[in-house]
Amino acid sequence: MFKAIRQVGEYTILLGRTFHRPQKWSIFFRRLIIEMDYIGLQTIAIVLLLSLFMGAAVVLQMTNNLENPLLPRYLIGYAGRESIVLEFSSTVLALILAGKIGGNIASEIGTMRITEQIDGLEIMGVNSANYLILPKIVASLFFFPLLSALSIICGLVGGYLTVAAGDLFPLYDYIYGLKFDFKPFYIVYTLIKSCLFGFLVTSISAYFGYYAKGNSLEVGKSSTRAFVMSCIMILIFNIMLTQLLVSK
Repeated sequence: MFKAIRQVGEYTILLGRTFHRPQKWSIFFRRLIIEMDYIGLQTIAIVLLLSLFMGAAVVLQMTNNLENPLLPRYLIGYAGRESIVLEFSSTVLALILAGKIGGNIASEIGTMRITEQIDGLEIMGVNSANYLILPKIVASLFFFPLLSALSIICGLVGGYLTVAAGDLFPLYDYIYGLKFDFKPFYIVYTLIKSCLFGFLVTSISAYFGYYAKGNSLEVGKSSTRAFVMSCIMILIFNIMLTQLLVSK
């Protein structure tokens, strides 16, 4: 209990140090570009690939489970769209990126901590939290919603290609299902969740890396703790946002 309270306090203090005005904007923007390349550009390929196959899998599952001839085929497109937009492209994708991006952030900062590079920055008068963490958070807030939007498009395309290639049912039924009872707010809801999840993954991973102690073995443990805690917080906040924004 006391350890959890201490960690919350350390996390809050770290965020307070992180959200300061950068000492040199030129250095901040240089690091921001580097983080955008890693968090965004180098992640697009895996996001598109996962979304393509997930869209295909959702359509196949829906087709196999809605074999009742009394049920219209367009419900497959409708259910697939809702599954991809509401959950996969935000929550499931964030859980996947927590392992790829979060683990790397925790390892990178943790290695800098145990090799005393962070101590060196502090001795030189540099706000190490602001210098190391803020560019990562800004890059995540920008790219997580973008990756989520790309995931939605690619997931729906994956479903379309599956229907076309497998000749499962008429394509116009699938397209009609994608348009059926569409609520534009669901897209806004997904982007809001993606922003929050990006912040959680980045800040939590940075916290566990920043306060890593010991040797290289502890860096690996910090990465594991960061991934587990990020997943827990993503699931908790997913329920809270769903209850707050979507549930009637």
